[in-house]
Amino acid sequence: MAIHFFSKSDTHREFSNFAPFGIDLDGKRWPTVEHYYQAQKFTDATICKQIRQAEKPIVAKSIADGNKPAIRPDWDAVKDEVMYRAVRRKFELHPSLRELLLAIGDEDILETAPTDYYWGVGREGTGQNRLGKIIERIRAELRAGALAGTD
Repeated sequence: MAIHFFSKSDTHREFSNFAPFGIDLDGKRWPTVEHYYQAQKFTDATICKQIRQAEKPIVAKSIADGNKPAIRPDWDAVKDEVMYRAVRRKFELHPSLRELLLAIGDEDILETAPTDYYWGVGREGTGQNRLGKIIERIRAELRAGALAGTD
């Protein structure tokens, strides 16, 4: 049986990039993976700071959406690696998440975002599920001992 995550009511909602697990990355504290991911779209320090200080991850996304003309030109080429780095850091910093991830065995991990066909599976289930695949990659790294936790 596949593991589904997306909303606050899902059993594995902690896997979401919107979940309230802070990360330390690039010399700064980020409230969520989503805050970090959205800020990395920009080279403008003012926009990045606004995103990092946003009260909620949905607000961070909204700030980024409102500044689309300023998105760095190489964003499409680097966005998967940015998300991977942030999600990996989340699992490094939070032992409870590592335990949860390892406890699910070899199940497929699916972000069931109904409108996101890149990071999620989309409404019809035909999306790329890039976030789920990143988490599966991190699970494999954990099992191989390549992901050291920092408690």
